Amino acid sequence: MDKPVGLLIGRFQPLHLGHLKSINYALKGVDHLYILVGSSQKSHELRNPFTAGERILMIRNALIDERLDAKRYLIIPIPDAIGHAVWTAFIDQVVPKYDVVFSNDRLTIQLFREKGVQVIEPDLYERKVYSATEVRRRIIEGEDWKSLVPPAVAKVVGPIIKKGRFKALE
Repeated sequence: MDKPVGLLIGRFQPLHLGHLKSINYALKGVDHLYILVGSSQKSHELRNPFTAGERILMIRNALIDERLDAKRYLIIPIPDAIGHAVWTAFIDQVVPKYDVVFSNDRLTIQLFREKGVQVIEPDLYERKVYSATEVRRRIIEGEDWKSLVPPAVAKVVGPIIKKGRFKALE
C-alpha cells in the first residue's frame, strides 16, 4: 500500500534545525511531500526578512546536504490569501493532491481540520532555541545564530547580513 502525499507549510524565515527535523519527520510518513513557503510575497521586513527565492534556496540546499531524494519533495512558494476562509482552497489550486498536512500552527491546523484533512503535529525540536524568531533576534544582536541553522542556510544568510539587510530592518 502506498504512503500518503503530505503537505508541510512554513514561512522558513529562515529555515532552522527544527524545521529540518519536521521535514525529515514528514518524509518518513509520506511518499511525496509538498513544502510550501508561505507568505512568499513578503520580504525585507523584520518578521519576514528573506525573499521567497532565498528561502527556497535555503531549503533546497539544506535538503541536498541531507541527501534527501529530490524526487520525494517539491518546494512551492505560496502567497498569503485575502482571507483565512479561502486560504485552503487557494492551496488546493496550487497543490494537485495531498492526504495529510504537517503543521504546528494553530490556525493552519484548524482550517485543514475544518476541511476534513488529516493534520499531524510534529514534535517541536527544542522550540525555545530552534525558532526563526530566535535566529533573527540573534542575527540582529550579533550573537551566534549559525548553530541554529543547517550549514547550507548559513551560506545563504551570511552574505545577506553582510550586505546590510538586517541593519535596515532594525
